[in-house]
Amino acid sequence: MQFKAIKKSLFFSLFIFSGVLYAQDPIGSEKVTVVKPYTPSVRDANKIRETPSRSDSVSLQKKPVQYSIFSVPVASTFTPAKGRATTVERVRPPKVYDNYATLGFGNYSNVLAEFYSNLEIDRSSNFGIFLTHNSSQGGIEDVRLDDKFYDTELNLNYNTRNRDLSWMAEVGGEHQLFNWYGLPETAILTNEELANIDPAQNYYSVYLGSEIELYDSFFDSAKARFRHSGDSYSTAENHFNAEGLFEFEIAEELISTKIEADIVNGVFDRAYDVNNGYDYTFMNFSATPSLLILRDDLSINLGVDFVYGMDVENSDGSFYIYPQISASYRLAGDYFTAYAGVDGDLQQNTYYNFYQQNPYVSPTLTIQPTDNEYKGYLGGKGKLSNAVSYNARASYQSQFNRALFRRNYEAATLGGEPYTYGNSFEVVYDDVKTLSFYAELNVDVNRNFRLGINGEFFDYNTDEQAEAWNLPAMKASLNADYQITEKWYTGANLFYVGERKDENRSISLVFDDPVVTLDSYFDANAHLGYRFNDRLSAFVKGSNLLDNNYQKWLDYDVQGIQVLAGATYKFDWD
Repeated sequence: MQFKAIKKSLFFSLFIFSGVLYAQDPIGSEKVTVVKPYTPSVRDANKIRETPSRSDSVSLQKKPVQYSIFSVPVASTFTPAKGRATTVERVRPPKVYDNYATLGFGNYSNVLAEFYSNLEIDRSSNFGIFLTHNSSQGGIEDVRLDDKFYDTELNLNYNTRNRDLSWMAEVGGEHQLFNWYGLPETAILTNEELANIDPAQNYYSVYLGSEIELYDSFFDSAKARFRHSGDSYSTAENHFNAEGLFEFEIAEELISTKIEADIVNGVFDRAYDVNNGYDYTFMNFSATPSLLILRDDLSINLGVDFVYGMDVENSDGSFYIYPQISASYRLAGDYFTAYAGVDGDLQQNTYYNFYQQNPYVSPTLTIQPTDNEYKGYLGGKGKLSNAVSYNARASYQSQFNRALFRRNYEAATLGGEPYTYGNSFEVVYDDVKTLSFYAELNVDVNRNFRLGINGEFFDYNTDEQAEAWNLPAMKASLNADYQITEKWYTGANLFYVGERKDENRSISLVFDDPVVTLDSYFDANAHLGYRFNDRLSAFVKGSNLLDNNYQKWLDYDVQGIQVLAGATYKFDWD
């Protein structure tokens, strides 16, 4: 029995194994026939044409109509002409020349000269030359010292541009001559003493700089400039400034960072009343990251300025943080945009900037930076029409160590330099709070007429000084240009400066009321020109046309009516 069971099991195993082997045979090829599914269709139908029978009770037949046409010939003198397109007169665009020269002469022996030349090196590079000169031999009424001046500058520049970047480099020099002719009434001097005073002060400077802009790079742009300045009294100053801008986008937001270094070093040969010299060196290093957010009509710029300032001569350094925040929102499209912001910075003051603002400073200044703690502003701008735009704002500013020009005390009894007769200015520093209101209106009717009006009111609050010396309570100006005809053109520049305060001081006199109020003044300037052709034009310029005898600085009278006539010639070298 056991043998039969084993036999049956063996037989069953062989049967299963043979089935497995049969299942592992390779798949053979089979023929598959695809039958197209049924697609119903409708055969074309023929319209049954038959004329229905009418069962009218009355049947009418058409009657034949006979008529004749009586033609009468009519004489006509009309002769049609062929159509012809009307020609449009083409206005030739004015030719642009690469060079020009201007020369003019006026009363007070005034001379104005300018020369500009642009030389094309290749398709992407240019070399430029610019020379300007403005001078006068003086002649102001009742002035006891020489009052002539010269102002000359030469600039050489090279620029190149390609698909990746644009680059510019320049080098130049300036020479300016001014005279300390503003003697106070208290300066009692004989003719011999006046003859021994040489009030001339010569300023000179040389500079070089470069700028680069990259189009497709997170390194957006960079620029640097170095200037050396000096004068007739052995003053020397070196000023170096460099900055770079980096920009990149994250989540469709623009993030930028500006890095800047500002270094000034100089020496004054002596102080105002002693022979001790004065050296100064200040270094400012800053980094300003910011985020620009644009949302339809809303624009927000969020930034902060980190500054480290060093007073090298006194081995002192300070760290400053300034806000750099601004926002604007278009409430009514182009007609009204509200804007606001708050910003600040550490301002580097230099001897060059001071004598550009006031050429009658003495070469004995004290140089310090100004801490512009913050300036907050709120305003609105927009258009009243397509031709009229406006802008108005109010601001409040807090400054530490703001520079103010004040007249030096009269020290003629010391037998000193030509600037010690109360005819020069010093720089004093004070903490000043300023509240101001500004408004402007621009009218641009067409290409032939443009008009701009602006005005600003100021209210100052000082800490130690009795007044905010030589800062006006109001400023206003009007500028207009009008193209009368194709040949004639004219323009005007009117400006108003409000009252300012200065101080009378003397080493030998005591004043009951030393604070002096300088009257406000209004100055009107205009020009008229005629173009003979696209190359040659003539012009006449008038300054101080109302002949106002005002003082821009205390005891410094200005020239009366000034008229200058000249010509400009444009040309190409080839």
